Parts: sequence; structure tokens; C-alpha cells
Amino acid sequence: MNIQEFRERANVFLYSSKERVLSTLKILNLLVSASTLVILAMYYGFPNDSETATFLLSWVKTSFFFYVFQYVTKVLYEFHPLQFIQRTWFEGLVMSILVIEGLSDLLTGNLFIGGFIEYLGFGSIQDVYTLFIQGYFFSVVAAELIRKGRGLPRFRLNPAVIFILSFLGIITIGTVLLMLPEMTVAADSMAFIDALFTSTSATCVTGLMVEDAATFFTFKGQVVLLILIQLGGLNLIAFGSFLMLAARFGLGVKQHDVIEDFVNRDNYNSGSSMLSKVLIWCLGIEAAGALAIYFSWGSGVEFGPNGTPLFHSIFHSVSAFNNAGISIFTDGLAHASVVSNWSIHWVITVLVFFGALGMVAIFDLFDPVRLRERMAQPWKQIGFATKIALYFSVGLVVIGAVAFWFLEQDNTLDGMSPFGQLTTSVFQSATRTSGFNTVDIGLLGVPMLFLLIILMFIGASSSSTGGGIKTSTLAIVLADVWRTIRSLDHVQLFQRTIPEILRSRAYSVLLFFLAGNTIAIFLLTITESSILDMPNRGILDLIFEEISAFGTVGLSTGITPMLSPAGKVIVMLSMFIGRVGTLTVAFALGGKYIKRHIKYPQGHTMVG
Repeated sequence: MNIQEFRERANVFLYSSKERVLSTLKILNLLVSASTLVILAMYYGFPNDSETATFLLSWVKTSFFFYVFQYVTKVLYEFHPLQFIQRTWFEGLVMSILVIEGLSDLLTGNLFIGGFIEYLGFGSIQDVYTLFIQGYFFSVVAAELIRKGRGLPRFRLNPAVIFILSFLGIITIGTVLLMLPEMTVAADSMAFIDALFTSTSATCVTGLMVEDAATFFTFKGQVVLLILIQLGGLNLIAFGSFLMLAARFGLGVKQHDVIEDFVNRDNYNSGSSMLSKVLIWCLGIEAAGALAIYFSWGSGVEFGPNGTPLFHSIFHSVSAFNNAGISIFTDGLAHASVVSNWSIHWVITVLVFFGALGMVAIFDLFDPVRLRERMAQPWKQIGFATKIALYFSVGLVVIGAVAFWFLEQDNTLDGMSPFGQLTTSVFQSATRTSGFNTVDIGLLGVPMLFLLIILMFIGASSSSTGGGIKTSTLAIVLADVWRTIRSLDHVQLFQRTIPEILRSRAYSVLLFFLAGNTIAIFLLTITESSILDMPNRGILDLIFEEISAFGTVGLSTGITPMLSPAGKVIVMLSMFIGRVGTLTVAFALGGKYIKRHIKYPQGHTMVG
């Protein structure tokens, strides 16, 4: 009997119990992962004595043993184990790490991979990959159970509801984690309203902070902020990119089944591949950005008590690409040790610009397949959506940079070298979507503050990590205005005709943002009367704060820590609605066309 015959007989013998055993393992995996995440929260979030810490770590090690056992069991039940290993190569890689580290800990009492990385001078990443492994297994098994849950077809949730609930879930978990004692340097845990505000700001990649991220949070707290930024950014760009790509191939936002297929990848195979592509590109850009920042620090940089050059590089790269604008330097990039580091500023500028450009445009511009097609067929142009994102993004950066250079020449730019003035002007214009600053925003003149309000209101491009009404909305509205001025019979943009449905959506998004900001500013004038009574403070500070929150930017004139509890709630709602609102409106307006059998006579009235 050869090995193949033995495998076939074994599979026949095991086949009757396969479904029962694997289903049980999935449920156990979910329970083990969830309980281990709670254990890790207790281990990292609370001060523990040596006995308690040893007990908690023993549970974590037991969970690792379970994951290896589960993987081996799945290989055993497969008819074609080699194909299964190739198909699940990432999980297999994780298993290999667990086996190596487990044997190393059992035989030597030390972790081989963690020790080797520490030997290279990058510090220990044991805690990082421990949390990653637990989160990975919990997410995978939860998604699989949801995807294959028999009761789900009876509860077909609106895609917008799924999208909103995912953000609320991340914010809730982030709030709980930030309130743990070990996350901050405060004597007591972080206040609930402040933890909720911070979690909302990080998840919605806004960057408005009530506490200094550099000094108030411990290293563990900063890691939580980093994770929230990453999850919040990826959640939007993955979902938004899928919709944009689906629309590009003729599926359209109105096709709710498309969105449902995105959630249920068993019914829509390209959804998972697209999502994987988005994740790979995002993580790749962030890794490249982190390396560029790491080699650009130079000497004399003060990283603070919690930081290392590597962690600061990763944090600022992730924060920049996701347009979060959160820095772990006091005063942000205006900190004395990095305020004149122009190379860092340019790297951050590039990361913010690409994050605001959107994944659809990035795929169209830089995907190797697309590049080869354009090289082989030079007549092929970039897509219509890419043209809007690229041309309008560059145009807004140029307008903002030129205006900043002229308006702030004798103010915040005074005393800088010509190259420093250029860098600062481009930086502050490009980061209109992120919230990073290299100058004190509170010192800007009124004209530049007003222009920044307009730029923040416009925001980034669709399928990006930035907020605002989006460049596509601006482009369509301007094209329609030009049509009206020239008395044209239809709206044209880049030699394409804009359909009526897109114009309706553009004006709806614009009205949505105008109404939302107006209501919030009005409420802030009531709740923040104390700020209005302060010297050198006025209504412009509240307008700037609200537009920054609704556009998920994060720039502030310095009033964020001064907000009352009611003001914090208003700003939190603005950040959340601004993050998910436009997409939600698109869903609402993208329902199936209803063909009415009755058409009323046209009504005419004066406009303007």
C-alpha cells in the first residue's frame, strides 16, 4: 500500500465525521479566540502580579496549541492536503511561527523569532504578533460563521446598516480598551466621554484629540490608537473601493445584491480578491512609507519615553496614509525636533496625498497590469474617475499651496528658508484632508483659515481614506454650473456625459454636508458659549472645528480640549456622520429605479 492509497482509505474512514468535527472546531475557535482576547486585555490593560501574569500567559500559550491542533486536523481531513496548504499559505505561515516559537519556549524558555528580531535592533515584537495572531483567528472564524450562518438569509441587512454597525463596533471596542488603566499615564482610567471621543476620532481617522497622544497615552495606548486608525481606514477604503470598482464595470451602487455579495464572498468570487488586493496595496504603501520615514529621522529627534524610531515610523506612516493626522509628537510635526526635517514632511505629504487619492485611482495609475496595457497600447488613457481624482486633487493642492505661500509669507512662514516655505505650503495644503500640521494652526491669519475651511469641506476623493464632499462631487457640480452658464444641453466633463443620477447624488451629498455642518455649528454656538467669551476666540474657531470634524480632517485652532461634554458629543457625531454619511446617502439614493405609470405635468418657477 502506497501513501496515496493510505490517504484515500483514511479519508473514506474520516469522511463520516468530517462535517461534525470541523464545525465543532470552528465554534471552539471562536470561543477560544474571544476568551483569549479578553485575557490579553486583562494582561495588557491592568497591572498584574507575577502569579496572575503567568496564569494569563499560560492560557495564551494553550490557545496557540489549539490553533496548531485545529490546522493539523483540517489538513488531515482534506482529500488533497498539499492543495489545501497552498490555498491557506498565510494560515500555514502563522502555524509555522507558532510551532517554532512553541518548541523554542518549551526547550529553551525563550522565543526564537522574537529574540532574533530583538537582536537585529528592532525591539521585541512579541506583544504585537501575539495580538495580531489572536485578532486574526477571531476575525477569520467570525467572518466564516457569519458568511455561512443559516439564519442570516432571513435577516438581510441593508449594506449601509452593515457598514455603520462595523464602525460602531470598532469604536465601542476602542473605547473600552482606552479606558483600561494601563493605556494612559493618568492615575485613574480615562474618562468615558474622552475615551469615546478619542476612539471615534481615531476610527473615523479624524485626528481631533482631547489629550496629547505623545504624553497622555502609554505605549500600549498608542498601539491601540494605531490599530483603531488602521481598522477605520481599511474599513472605508475596502468597502468604498469595491463599490467604485463595481460601478466601473457596470454593476452600479443601486444593485444591492452586489453589496450583499461583497459580504458573502461565496456568491461573489471577485469580492474577496478585490479585498485582498486593497489590503495588500494599503499595507505595502504603509510599509514603504514607514521605511522612508525611518531612514529620514536624522539625529537629534526626541522620541519620548514610549517611542522608538521604528514605532514612530510605523505610527506616522499608518496615520498619514489613512489621513488620520494623529501624531505621537507633542505639537504634532511642529515639534521642535522635526519641525525643520523637510524630508519627513515630504514623505508624509506623499502618503497623505495617495491616501486621499483613493484606491481606485491608485489601481488605475500604478497597477502593473494597467501599466503594461498602457505601454503596449499608448492610446489607452486612465479612467474617467481617475482623471477626476487626480486632476482635482493636484489642482486643490496647488491652489492651497500658492495661497498659503502668499497669505502666510509674513506670518507663520516668516524666518523660513525658501525651500522650507515651499515645503510647508505644500504640506499644509496637501494635509487639508489629514490634520497634520507643521505650524500652529491657531496662528494662521483669517484669510488662510477661511480658505482651509473651504478645502476641508471639499476633502479627498472617493474610495479614499479622507472625508469631505469628495472631489467627484465638486467636479460634477462645477461641470453642471458651467453647463448652465454656457446654456449647454447636457453636462460634460473630460469628454464624458454626466448622467442625471450622478448629478442628483452630487447635489444631495453637497446639501447633506451643508445642512449637517450648519446644524452642528448652530448647536456649538449654544454649548460652547464659554469658548466664544474667551479673548482671541470667536465663531470662526467653532466653524473651523466643526468643518474639520465633519470632513474627518483633524486640524484645529486649539479648542478641542476646551469643548464641553455636549460639544464633544456634537463633534463626535459630526466625525461619525462625516465618515459614513456620504456613502450612506449614496446607498439610499441608489435604490432600484421605480418606473411610475403616472407622470405629472412639468412645473415651472423662477430660480435665482
